[in-house]
Amino acid sequence: MTLLHTAAALRDLPRHSGARAVVMTMGALHEGHATLVRAARRRAGAQGQVVVTVFVNPLQFGAGEDLDRYPRTLDADVELALAAGADAVFAPSVDEVYPGGEPQVRITAGPMGTRLEGASRPGHFDGVLTVVAKLLHLTAPDLAFFGEKDAQQLAVITRMAADLNFPVEIIGVPTVREDDGLALSSRNRYLSAPERRTALALSAALFAARDRLTAEEALRARAACTAHAAQDRSAALAALGEDRAAADAHAVAYAAAVPRHAPSVARAAARAVLEDAARLDPPLVLDYLALVDPSDFTEISDAYVGEAILAVAAKVGTTRLIDNLRLTFGAESPASGAASGDRDDVTPVHQEAPAPASAARERSAPATAVPPTPPTGPLGATR
Repeated sequence: MTLLHTAAALRDLPRHSGARAVVMTMGALHEGHATLVRAARRRAGAQGQVVVTVFVNPLQFGAGEDLDRYPRTLDADVELALAAGADAVFAPSVDEVYPGGEPQVRITAGPMGTRLEGASRPGHFDGVLTVVAKLLHLTAPDLAFFGEKDAQQLAVITRMAADLNFPVEIIGVPTVREDDGLALSSRNRYLSAPERRTALALSAALFAARDRLTAEEALRARAACTAHAAQDRSAALAALGEDRAAADAHAVAYAAAVPRHAPSVARAAARAVLEDAARLDPPLVLDYLALVDPSDFTEISDAYVGEAILAVAAKVGTTRLIDNLRLTFGAESPASGAASGDRDDVTPVHQEAPAPASAARERSAPATAVPPTPPTGPLGATR
């Protein structure tokens, strides 16, 4: 009973004595999906059960999107899922999931589903929530695992489960990145070599924002200790011809004098990278860059304190890609969402989660008193 195609077969699948976990996918599985399955396996334990669903959901594709050409690789998907620790793969047909045709009754994502991805793809999240609700009913899991790369999708699914009292724990798993920083996605296979080089600007923009935020928070931390002396020190050093040291002292004094504006600084650092990428061949065509409150996906102000999500979506050629990074504003530590190393653990999304990090490349650069020079190209930020 490794590969199941019908709801009846799924109902006949014996439950194990432990928890049942589900990982929902649209197929074309890659290492990011394998990470989800491994996380589910660890959490469910040896006595638990892991079910992977493979279903390309037509409800979440809009007119002109890539439903017909979306990759379908079921044999390889089953092999990868089982190797990662799944007990069964549920791969129903469209008729099995929607036996009466497109459902007349659907779940709406509400206001959060109309922002960012929802604004660019009207109705997308209604289609996502409708199929997720159906698959939750069919698989009846205790735990459901979703990737943090699709941050807005994870947020609306979490909200649906809470608002509609689904008896399931929704768990987010950190984004997995390729060695060059590009977030793993089934759509990456559409990119030509030149398009892939341009696409690296998405992750580079996020890392640039993180690095600039780290420097900004470090300056403010120093300013809290040296506020009044720094300006006098700057003038004295300038008189001695110590320009670099004078600039350092001036930057600290400036940080003490102006209101907190780290969100604007982070946005500007990311946008500079994306603007450079728009001039490449092929160009990056930006859909949105947004710095939002994770609870409702509304833009944050410069007074915001706490965790936020910097999200980006863009097209390179005919391929649309998304990415995001969690940043923390106003924290005592300037870690700002950087990684402390490879991490393959998971965090329930209803708790305050540490920022996602899948590899050492997302470590923050050491804090420096002088803000780094803004990146001059799409790969100008450190990974």
